[in-house]
Amino acid sequence: MRSSNRVLGVYCLKTTSRDVAKAIRRLGLSGSSLCAHSSLQSFGWVEGGASAVVNGLLAEGCTVMVPTFSYAFGIPPPPNMRPTRNGWNYAESIGPTSGIGLVYDQDTKLIDSDMGAIPTEIVNRPDRIRGNHMLDSFSAVGPLAHELISGQEPMNVFAPLNALAEKNGSVILMGVGLERMTLIHLAERRAGRNLFLRWANGYDKRPMEVEAGGCSDGFGNLKPILFPLMRETRVSQSLWRVFPARAVLEVAERAIRENPVLTHCANSACIRCNDAILGGPIL
Repeated sequence: MRSSNRVLGVYCLKTTSRDVAKAIRRLGLSGSSLCAHSSLQSFGWVEGGASAVVNGLLAEGCTVMVPTFSYAFGIPPPPNMRPTRNGWNYAESIGPTSGIGLVYDQDTKLIDSDMGAIPTEIVNRPDRIRGNHMLDSFSAVGPLAHELISGQEPMNVFAPLNALAEKNGSVILMGVGLERMTLIHLAERRAGRNLFLRWANGYDKRPMEVEAGGCSDGFGNLKPILFPLMRETRVSQSLWRVFPARAVLEVAERAIRENPVLTHCANSACIRCNDAILGGPIL
């Protein structure tokens, strides 16, 4: 019988790295490349925390990739780098100032606090590979980590997701919704939208443009077309939904081409959604 723990008056199943490994075997994903979007809290009580989840995936020979965004390196838009239709109101928003004077390094462990416990765990591992992108890096551990990550550049932000699809990898949503699936941003690009541009210091300490995704709050609208591709299982209290990356890109790209407003969030005034639907920034 599975052990449990009483938390705030509620009994929670205890999750171990062995449970994670069993789920991977159950899904037939042993040895696969995976992009994980996750909520550690969705599991309930995890013995060993985020490290146990990552160890369970690695125990099955998986390569685990996660977004490790770091907008602390962001700077305000320079006057000569302000394209129109860029999901940004230059008159009203000065932009982030936290990155002024900072230069990103792939060895940094800095990560935005809202990325979650599992990406934070991975970015702190000594063997991880982190991408060459100041704001929207991906990081990976496992046998194919270098192959997934090495192509990422400031103006090729979603190269790791392209590599994931080429290797017949999958996206796992661990207790989170489609709104967290960064892969759909790549489908937007394939559907003909220019990605938004944001700003950071380059390695020469000069301001530069970098590619970035837009609003993802409307990605749940793709549920009817993506859920037929899905497999799911539960690991304790966490609902895992697994999607084949290549098939998602094909289906989502076609749907966005046919119905551009499909990705729009519930806010009709969302400048990022409105500009994306029009094709993104004019370069």
